Amino acid sequence: MDADLITWAFLGGGILLMILEFVLPSGVAFFLGFSGLSVGILRLAGILTGTGSSVLLWLALSVALTLIIRPFIKKYFKPESYFKYADEDYEAMDQVVEVVEAVNSDDNSGKIRMNGTLWRARSLEGRIPAGKKAKIRFRENTTWIVEAVGIKEPSKEQLRNSNQN
Repeated sequence: MDADLITWAFLGGGILLMILEFVLPSGVAFFLGFSGLSVGILRLAGILTGTGSSVLLWLALSVALTLIIRPFIKKYFKPESYFKYADEDYEAMDQVVEVVEAVNSDDNSGKIRMNGTLWRARSLEGRIPAGKKAKIRFRENTTWIVEAVGIKEPSKEQLRNSNQN
């Protein structure tokens, strides 16, 4: 292969890889491109003449830049990202919600509004009237199990026990 062709291949490939970094950012393509561009410039200047030494220098420079400099760049130039749990149940725990239809501990006929959506609900204990606030404790299938916030109405069993006394 012609020496000039190899030089232009390093220069062109290096520039192409550096441009590719803007399309598919990873930090690796830039270092490979920068190494190729550096080797191409050294070949143009006449400092490097052999094909094998050019490839070895490109390889060594690429590995060194990737292993040594990339961690620092990742540390100081962090991408815009955020962390969000994918577990809806975990995020809902202890969230205070509005009771839309009275919730009781007997069945799943009650409804709460959570994040703008109506959900079936059942209370842990007693009855929670509509318009009151409830705290989510856990979920059974599609029914949220809630607990009254503040004062709650007594359950039927508690009323019976208090009437017997």
